[in-house]
Amino acid sequence: MIGSTSFTLSRALSLWSSILPSGKEIFLEDQKARDATLRRLQTPAESTTRLSEAARSSRPGINWSRIAGFGNVVTHDYLGLDHEKVWNVVRNELPELKSAARALLREREEEAADDDKTNE
Repeated sequence: MIGSTSFTLSRALSLWSSILPSGKEIFLEDQKARDATLRRLQTPAESTTRLSEAARSSRPGINWSRIAGFGNVVTHDYLGLDHEKVWNVVRNELPELKSAARALLREREEEAADDDKTNE
């Protein structure tokens, strides 16, 4: 399940990057910016729960369960969110997740290409 899930994860993180406010103050003060950012965080968080164990194991430096837990907080405890902490996650932790998602997707594409060559 690396393929479709890693694609979804990678795409969701790219979309997230495109709407991320340019600065912390904008994020903290602009309700629409926060809402858009938080909404875009739900898909990658959910996608991490659907990655195979092999995919998660291939990136041991990523705390997959923490990401899933963060997604649960964003989804179910929206009113209790600490927006300062959310901003820190967005700025400091998501770039690494984005890089890992792209690497997983590349690996899946390479595996698929190898499978195609083998089946010819």
